[in-house]
Amino acid sequence: MSPPIRVLVVDDSAFARKVLREVLTGPEIEVVGIARDGLEALEQISLLKPDVITLDLVMPNLDGVGVLRALPAQNAPRVVVVSISNQESQLGAEALQLGAVTIVQKPTALATDQLYELRDALKSAVKLAARARNLPPAVAHAIRLPQRVQATQYKLVVIGTSTGGPQALTSLLAAMPGDFPVPIAIALHIPFGYTEELAKRLDRGSALEVLEAAEGLELRPGRAVLAQGGFHLKVSRARSGLYVRVDSQPTSEPHAPSVDVLFESAVERVGAHVLGVVLTGMGNDGLRGAQRIHDAGGQILTEAEESCVVFGMPSVVKEAGLSRAEAPLRDMAALIATSI
Repeated sequence: MSPPIRVLVVDDSAFARKVLREVLTGPEIEVVGIARDGLEALEQISLLKPDVITLDLVMPNLDGVGVLRALPAQNAPRVVVVSISNQESQLGAEALQLGAVTIVQKPTALATDQLYELRDALKSAVKLAARARNLPPAVAHAIRLPQRVQATQYKLVVIGTSTGGPQALTSLLAAMPGDFPVPIAIALHIPFGYTEELAKRLDRGSALEVLEAAEGLELRPGRAVLAQGGFHLKVSRARSGLYVRVDSQPTSEPHAPSVDVLFESAVERVGAHVLGVVLTGMGNDGLRGAQRIHDAGGQILTEAEESCVVFGMPSVVKEAGLSRAEAPLRDMAALIATSI
């Protein structure tokens, strides 16, 4: 039997610390300590060396983002953010870019028994974080487009990612040139309430225009569109070009947004003229959609294992024989440019 996952709970609320300790403690998880603010958290991390920390974002002395920035580059614990989306979306988006594995949303900011509703989601998040690799942020240098790219056969690039995705997208989009000749649509597994702020942050770091998906938004060259958390991003087509559909259907998909739904929708609208990219992530979302792109005559690229926080989504696509080429994150922008 594997040793339990060692967890440090970081929250400035005594009641929240009590609840989180209670809901996490069990055969698979051991809460090894608590911290009341960011400064105490850093002390406890150095002393206890936990595998995972659950991290509140708004705390005195040093907030959650400050903790993430101060974590050592090597052997740092993986981080699960425990957040209230409508009040902390900006901090949450920044935390994800800084390497937080995932976000678990508090049902309330108040000290009530509703916090016990976090039990299943929090346990799942901690187990996911414990399996994730703790990698330093990838540095991808801005690329220049080959001349031939200006006459590409592709009409759309679709990107799917999950665990580690915010960091991966930060690096990838920063390397893409502003005159990239193909629109980009992105499905990232992320809770509702964080994608608007994340899109703004990605936009500030990229020569591309990066926007959160909105109904009827045009998909055009030089623009990357990030699916809204909690909704699927689909592609519609008119004489004048390609446009965004924001849709809650199908509800049967395990994730919303779904990579499969985005990829399949792209194939339905532009057929073989789709380039799919599968980045770091847990699970197999994107496998079915990658098969559709492949069968239609399009291409699939995958992130290499060496740079994946979780080599799940790219792995299953590669093992199915659907990946035409792979590259570590630092080289992915160049691979995309030479593939189109």
